[in-house]
Amino acid sequence: MREILFVAGEASGDLHAAGVARALVAQGAPYRLIGIGGDQMREAGVELLEHTERLAVMGFVEVLKHVPLHYRLARELERRIRSGRVALVVLIDYPGFNMKIAAAARAAAVPVLYYITPQVWAWGAKRLRELARTITKAAVILPFEEALLRKHGIDATFVGHPLLDRARTLPDRAEARRSLGVGEGERLLALFPGSRAQEIARHLDPFVETARELQRRDPALTVVVSAAPHVAIAPERCPYPLVHSASFTVLRAADAAMCKSGTTTLEAAVAGCPMVVAYRTSAITYAAAKRLVRIPHIGLVNVVAGREVAPEFVQDALVPARVADVLAELLDPASARRGEMISELNRVRESLGAPGAAERVAGIALDLARGPVDVAAQSAS
Repeated sequence: MREILFVAGEASGDLHAAGVARALVAQGAPYRLIGIGGDQMREAGVELLEHTERLAVMGFVEVLKHVPLHYRLARELERRIRSGRVALVVLIDYPGFNMKIAAAARAAAVPVLYYITPQVWAWGAKRLRELARTITKAAVILPFEEALLRKHGIDATFVGHPLLDRARTLPDRAEARRSLGVGEGERLLALFPGSRAQEIARHLDPFVETARELQRRDPALTVVVSAAPHVAIAPERCPYPLVHSASFTVLRAADAAMCKSGTTTLEAAVAGCPMVVAYRTSAITYAAAKRLVRIPHIGLVNVVAGREVAPEFVQDALVPARVADVLAELLDPASARRGEMISELNRVRESLGAPGAAERVAGIALDLARGPVDVAAQSAS
């Protein structure tokens, strides 16, 4: 039996790849599903060649420690792709590694579907040229990406954001608050410091201090921390309860949130939860990013909106007292700023398309896997 090879190097990629795998199984795809991923992909029917837990790194400095593992995995995947068994390679995010795999697949005349493409709108045009040269099809999840990629010769289709699939069963506010044990009249602040160890190490202290500052102003304020399944935080570092694997429920229940930049900010938009965006990384990584990043905003919700919908506190600007000043307004149900932000978040949600991204990507994958793809003709065009 021929194979569809998935490569997802992080927890978020594992989640989105699992959705596609389930859709392929539901559509009766006559292929063996294999790949690099996590528990959710395994549960969806993908045979794992390597687990994402060993791959999840971030930043320019941190990734250097994982070079030997990445090199070995890349060589193993290249051999598999050249074997003739692989009908399609499906890449999910994780560009530092996946761009190499795309090039190897192209050289072996194996079609490549890139789902959740690199953030070329932030990092410059080099990867646009690489994508045009190496991939067969891009399935993009942000509304402005299709036109950008097509402008650079990449066959791209906007499939909608997969968050909307998860939001299909989003509880209403009352149900979410009941599930967290939050009283009807309580004000709830949610902290989202990140899922990776490096993110939590850098974000937890200023996030907790911001919450403490707000509780000094309003002792009745309730605070929870949203955490990935594997995250454990010592009570002496964080006095607030952890809520695992329930980010949408937490956001639906919360009156406001303090979010690490990234997909969590879009989750908050989908849930209709006012937020601030906060981010801190190593000085070296930040200095390098400032030289490379071409966009004015770091929060994904602001990137999609094309303007600052949620205030951003980045690096040295992440001062708990200043963040608390903004969050105090957002926690106030009578605040004009809160009402304006909720309206802006609704517009962001509407721009993300319709549910069903995984099913649409699975359909594209089956078309590509059935081929044949005339790679030589594509290269000459």
